[in-house]
Amino acid sequence: MQAKFIEMSGRVLMTMLEPDEVSPEALRQAGLTDTCLVRINHEGDIEVRRHDRWDVIGGLVGNFLTRAELASGRTWA
Repeated sequence: MQAKFIEMSGRVLMTMLEPDEVSPEALRQAGLTDTCLVRINHEGDIEVRRHDRWDVIGGLVGNFLTRAELASGRTWA
């Protein structure tokens, strides 16, 4: 089975963070910007798009599957 992801901007990701998840400051230190492309997988890993690869920079916990769909306006693909 192929992994599924939801893509969104860094700005959208910041709107859906919960207090017990990775901090906005930690994400910014890892290179997250408002306009960068990020994706979340079904395990909750947050990956940021670099020039030539995807890097894992944090993770989500809890009800992130539904939160990611609502925040991004997209479905898992």
